[in-house]
Amino acid sequence: MDLKDFKDRNVGMGSYINMQENNYPKTTWSKFKQVVRRSIKGELLGGLKVTFIMMKEALFNDKMHTVSYPSERLPIGPRYRAMHKLLTLLESGENRCIGCGLCEKICIADCIRMDTKIDKDSRKEVLEYTINFGRCIFCGYCAEVCPELAIVHGGRVENASEQRAGFATKDDLLTPIDKLFQQKEYPGFGAVSNDASKRIIKTPLEY
Repeated sequence: MDLKDFKDRNVGMGSYINMQENNYPKTTWSKFKQVVRRSIKGELLGGLKVTFIMMKEALFNDKMHTVSYPSERLPIGPRYRAMHKLLTLLESGENRCIGCGLCEKICIADCIRMDTKIDKDSRKEVLEYTINFGRCIFCGYCAEVCPELAIVHGGRVENASEQRAGFATKDDLLTPIDKLFQQKEYPGFGAVSNDASKRIIKTPLEY
């Protein structure tokens, strides 16, 4: 094959072999005969046999292959990036968030909004912190850039809502005081050590 034939885009036309014949039934009677012929072969009965075996195991042998959600839930991997949580300080129960705004700046989906003010002690106070989970792509940049480990990915995956405004509020992200002992710490700079509960001493310092 020379260069001219190689550049010809129509080369090889007509040399293809049709591997599948178009012998599909055309009339209603031929279609009916095809259905009867395939049923006699046992292909349909073979599929129904598998279905009835699974149904028998589920109903009588208690071998259910599905999960009764939400009473039963499948396990989630430890690195799964689910809905965000704002962690609190173990000493005072106040937010770890210092209002630096790095999570809001690095968010590529532009779904984080933060409103801060300077309090009487000349410290930055977070007034409003919301994440629009309708736009969030769960990339994890906000958790990686946080210098205080204040925002992390939790294990809650349900974020359904009837209205867009109900996707996230600050109260949904915060850890309640009565569940502070259940707060899961994530490894990283500033993370709490394993023996932190023995070393913590209550101080009058307000964070």
